[in-house]
Amino acid sequence: MEQRPFLEYIPAESIDQRIKEMGRAISGDFAGTDELTVICVLNGAFIFAADLVRRITIPCRIEFIRASSYGKRRSSSGTVTLHHDLDLEGRNVLLVEDIIDTGRTLSRIVDELLRLRPASMKICALLDKPSARKIDAEADYVGFTIPELFVAGYGLDAGGLYRELPFITIPAE
Repeated sequence: MEQRPFLEYIPAESIDQRIKEMGRAISGDFAGTDELTVICVLNGAFIFAADLVRRITIPCRIEFIRASSYGKRRSSSGTVTLHHDLDLEGRNVLLVEDIIDTGRTLSRIVDELLRLRPASMKICALLDKPSARKIDAEADYVGFTIPELFVAGYGLDAGGLYRELPFITIPAE
């Protein structure tokens, strides 16, 4: 199998260290709660969420929501489609997202989840691109703030590829 050359924009070691820090912060913020419902936004956040929940010291119920706004493109279509079967009433919720760029996807998900009446909700994102923001959307926990670049790896894809990389890269055009 041919090796693909990649620039390690955010190395695996840096990601691991930051997830440890985020896990400690989340555990501290939710200390005293019996259970945390972690909602992973599919597909991009699955690797991040798996690593993160292993760093959280509170028992976690892990759920999933599928959100799509990219299709096969490198930029959001502006239309966000959600698929889930969640019951969040009275639960403490941590929403885990791979990346916040325009804010449209996150805003749409938050609106939907709040409609389900959780007791509390915080947002965690591996990556944040504030310069790409079209609407107000913020996370309570952010792994890395990045400029307006297209990135892949560590769960994020480029046309369906590179999710398996243990680091974040800037894929070639």
